[in-house]
Amino acid sequence: MQVNGGWLQGVRHQCSPHQDSRPDDEQPGLLVVHNISLPPGEFGGPWIDALFAGTLDPDAHPYFADIAHLRVSAHCLIRRDGEIVQYVPFDKRAWHAGVSVYQGRERCNDFSIGIELEGTDSLPYTDAQYQQLAALTRTLIEQYPNIARHMTGHSDIAPTRKTDPGPAFDWQRFRALVDCPINKEVS
Repeated sequence: MQVNGGWLQGVRHQCSPHQDSRPDDEQPGLLVVHNISLPPGEFGGPWIDALFAGTLDPDAHPYFADIAHLRVSAHCLIRRDGEIVQYVPFDKRAWHAGVSVYQGRERCNDFSIGIELEGTDSLPYTDAQYQQLAALTRTLIEQYPNIARHMTGHSDIAPTRKTDPGPAFDWQRFRALVDCPINKEVS
């Protein structure tokens, strides 16, 4: 994977309007792992793209009436089949963390990159998702070395509001994949 102008090359891009400049051109130094499924527990379909684009139809599903007004985004989504979709360039601030604190520092959106995994707290993530998340993370570490020491879940930076990526996310497996050289076979 390569990054050019804040965008991953070779992935689908769908620019979200829910972004802005980082304060004082701050460089990202934190990776935040999330999960999302729309409607909850259902995978595939156009709904996540629509939410991040601000075009989610509140009448398309009863759940959407409560969230269609939200102005949210993430830098990337990794779907169940491993497809990566990028919504916000990495040098811009995506609106993924909300009210949040990491190691005493508030406003995590200012200094983080948010990656959504299509999933739920309780269903296992796919092998393709782990592989793509690890490859993406290694690419991000090349651009932003501090991320190597600062990777966390949404639940860790907003524990009273959020539970994702949930107990189904295998942090040990993810970290082992990130630490492996790209060409090393992983069992």
